[in-house]
Amino acid sequence: MNLYKILAGLSVACLVAVAVMGLQGNIAQAGPFFIAVFVLMAIAFQGFKLLKGFSYTLMIFAAVTTAMYYPQYFLQVGDMKLAVLITPLIQIIMFGMGTSMSIDDFAGVIKMPKGVFIGVFSHFIIMPTIGFTLAKLSGFPPEIAAGIILIGCSPNGMASNVISYLAKANLALSITITAVSTLLAPVFTPMLMKLLGGAFIKIDVLKMMWDIFKMVIIPIGAGILFNKYLLKKATLLEKIMPLISMSGIAVIIVIITAAGRNSLLSIGLELLLIVLIHNLLGYTLGYWSGRLFKMPERDCRTMAIEVGMQNGGLASGLAKEMGKMATVGLAPAIFGPLMNITGSILATYWHRKKIDDEIVPAAEPETPVVGS
Repeated sequence: MNLYKILAGLSVACLVAVAVMGLQGNIAQAGPFFIAVFVLMAIAFQGFKLLKGFSYTLMIFAAVTTAMYYPQYFLQVGDMKLAVLITPLIQIIMFGMGTSMSIDDFAGVIKMPKGVFIGVFSHFIIMPTIGFTLAKLSGFPPEIAAGIILIGCSPNGMASNVISYLAKANLALSITITAVSTLLAPVFTPMLMKLLGGAFIKIDVLKMMWDIFKMVIIPIGAGILFNKYLLKKATLLEKIMPLISMSGIAVIIVIITAAGRNSLLSIGLELLLIVLIHNLLGYTLGYWSGRLFKMPERDCRTMAIEVGMQNGGLASGLAKEMGKMATVGLAPAIFGPLMNITGSILATYWHRKKIDDEIVPAAEPETPVVGS
């Protein structure tokens, strides 16, 4: 424990150094100290039970900071542009998602039709509508504004299932809503983007449908089959897939950050605020959509999480396929790490808050954040 406290102290010292350099007008030279703040704090958090779940997100911040200060290292290696890695990385991440799923995940449609319908309907209504409204109000350039809509039109990410478990929500319902929204994404996401995002940029619906199909449906289908027939024989793969997925997400975010560095320097804080509002309104309106239909508290928590958390990796991949990674891809790149922080905080709060209408087994909030 003493070592972790020492590392936390060093992190604070680096933060002070950054603040001093900033006041002296030397923030451009503060890169190494800024990066060290996040790396040291990420390691230090491993020594504290309630904080260790944030270590991954802090490492993402360290990687993003590195990309902001030294973008030249994340754009191209030799003759190869690193952007070409994004689509295959998304496919690997989605394959990993598939290996944690089974056909039984879709059975909830029959067992809990009301909850699944409300969850999926709310997800594809609330987040795209909020995204469109914020995009119109933001005053951002059209392509960056379109990225806010794109993340709103995306399906759920697997992180919502982890957060639902830790928040004492209805995990079975969460898994089914994620599965169904992902399955519907090739139709709903392009159509919603055409309807809402078409006011900002040109949307090729058929191409986007195919992009989602090849990046999501095929890899997840392969992952489900692998899970059913081969995964138990490949225990090593089962253990390392979460690590591979998290690493893939980090690489995608770093590449997009490096490519969009100039835009982030000019509107970064404003975009961060807009994305945070988008995420928090998703939780709030998702929760009250459950209340509106008189759902139990556990289900209302599920609605909040399933509406507020998006598949940022898919949105980033779509931005790359559109050839607008450095603009449309910025909001999704910010949304992913940010929702992990807010989702973890929400899960910790709900984990400690008693549910009056039913008794729920306690879960230990040890690793709240994985993936997008």
